This record gives sequence, structure tokens and C-alpha cells, in this order.
Amino acid sequence: MRRVLFIICTLYAYSSAAQLSTPKYSNEFLSIGVGARALGMGNSVVSHVGDGTAAYWNPSGLLNIKDKYEATLMHSEYFAGIASYDFIGLAMPVDTLSHIALSVIRFGIDDIPDTRFLYDANGAINYDNIRFFSAADYAFMFSYARKIPALGGLGVGANFKVVHRKVGDFAHAWGFGLDIGAQKKMGRWQFGLMLRDITGTFNAWSHNAELVEDVYALTGNEIPVSSLEVTLPRAILAISHHFQLMDQLGLLASADLEMTFDGKRNVAIKSDLASISPMLGLELDYGQVAFLRLGAGKFQQIKDFNNTTITSWQPNFGIGVKLKSFRMDYAMTDFSDNAATLYSHVFSLAMGINDKK
Repeated sequence: MRRVLFIICTLYAYSSAAQLSTPKYSNEFLSIGVGARALGMGNSVVSHVGDGTAAYWNPSGLLNIKDKYEATLMHSEYFAGIASYDFIGLAMPVDTLSHIALSVIRFGIDDIPDTRFLYDANGAINYDNIRFFSAADYAFMFSYARKIPALGGLGVGANFKVVHRKVGDFAHAWGFGLDIGAQKKMGRWQFGLMLRDITGTFNAWSHNAELVEDVYALTGNEIPVSSLEVTLPRAILAISHHFQLMDQLGLLASADLEMTFDGKRNVAIKSDLASISPMLGLELDYGQVAFLRLGAGKFQQIKDFNNTTITSWQPNFGIGVKLKSFRMDYAMTDFSDNAATLYSHVFSLAMGINDKK
């Protein structure tokens, strides 16, 4: 416990020094989460995740994969299909004590009209001059996890991630960062710790200003310049417990606390030291074949039009089925913190591959 407190205090000190010159929201596409199972449980999976999505949630969870190889796919769409969000990952063992994984995340909006050349040289509208571009964010992750027998089977893992963000030909960024995670199982209890962007994730932006300077000069907008963007560290503490209700009926209950150190946010618990957002999840299983999931998160205090403060929170729902090494999951979840946003459908598939005996 003293080590955990030391790590959190170190993250706070680092973030406090950095937040004066860094944006509060950076690389937010990496805060959405991956996998329909996790999203259906309100993102409360850091302590017990044990499939290919562990590369994102807690790389130490890769040690829980039973198959020799596991491939994971996820697809979802947001804002009535305007934005697409995808994940693909492959995990495999290195030896009896360690696993590796390669993963790719993409969040993008495609076919955005570029109307800079809508008017031809004669001042007439020519729709054939409209071009299209994409605005997309990518994360490429290499994950490594290892069990440490000398520490009672403690699982530890790390992600090295490369971030690429691109807005057509107008701007692009490259960045890199590091995540560290750990899991510990004690009977039916499981504990987890995830440290995201532990060193700060740096994005170096480059703008092709000459493509837009004429338009910006006419509209009075500021010409963009190349810049450096830093995503500050955050920590997640997690706990879960599995209850065997009947012979074939089990219940997994989990709770995660996500802590940010970049100033007060509109979350359930906030102070000058840290903002803490709780995430809660339940998973009811029948024989570890069929699953029903519920989740709750994004607790906020919101003022309505008559200046009354109300508590807002986001419910999530999911179902899943597992047949041997094949798993299919579905979740209905909300992308944003705004209750007015439409809920989205998330689908994910996982397939385990083993050597023929």
C-alpha cells in the first residue's frame, strides 16, 4: 500500500508541474475503452481483464489468456455513424511466465468535404471541385506481461504505444508513451493497478499552413503553428470479487477508481489533489457460457435550467456468449459525458487458436 501511495503522489507532483502548460484533454480517443465486455461493465475491468483487450486495460491481464494465440476485433460507430472506432489485437505467450501482444486502435471520421475549391475561377459553384479527406487517430501498442513467482504470482505488464493523428493533408502528429499495470489474485478477490501515460505521452504536431492560410486570412482565424502536446499521467485502482450463486450461476462484481491529476474535473470526487471517477460493473454468467452485464460510470453534478444541481450518471448494458475458444460480445454504451448523446452499439469478437493435438 505504501508503494501505491508513493506512485500516486509522484504522479500528482509530475502532473502539477506540467499542467500549467498542457491541455487537460489530450489523446481523448484513448479514454473511450475497447471491447464490448468492458464497455458493458462500465469500463470496470482493470482488476480482472484476461483477454486480448488487456493490452489496453491492463497489460498484466494478458497472463490470464488460456489459448496459445488470441485474436480480438471490435467495431463501433458513434454520432449516428459519423465516427467509427475500431480495435484489433493479437496476443501470444513467450514462455510459461510471459505474454506479448500487438494492438491497433483507430478512431476516425471519413469522407469530410473539403470545400476550399467549391467556387471555380469564374465565381460559379462547381460541386465537382469538392474533395474529401479523413480525420483519424491511431494508436499502435506493443505489450509485454510477466508473472513474478517471487512476489506470490504478481502479474506485471507494460505498453509502449505510438500515437499517430492525421487531419487530411492539413496536419499530423506523432507521439509515444508508456503504460504500466499490475494484477494480483487472492482467492475470489482480484486487485488491479493501471498507470496510464506514466511518463507523459508526447505528440509533436506539424501543420501544413500554406494549404489553409488564404482561407484563414479571409476569415480572421489564427494560422496554426507546429506544437508539442502532452497527455498527463492518470492512475486506476481496481478491485473485483466473484460470487458463486448456484451450481451454474456466478456473479462478478467490480469497482474501479480512475484518478487524474490535472486539476478539478466534473466527476464524483474532486479536489486540488486529484479528481476521482468511480466505475462500477456487474457480470452474471451461466456456466461461463452466457453473460449478462451492467455498468455505471461518469458520475457528474450538472446544473439544469432552473439552477438546480442534479447527479448525472451513465448506465451501460451488455451481453455475451462464449463457446470453447470463441467469444462474441455486445454492449450498448454512450461515447460522451452528455446524456443527450445517442447510445451506440459495440460489437467485439475474440478467437483463440491452439495447436492441433
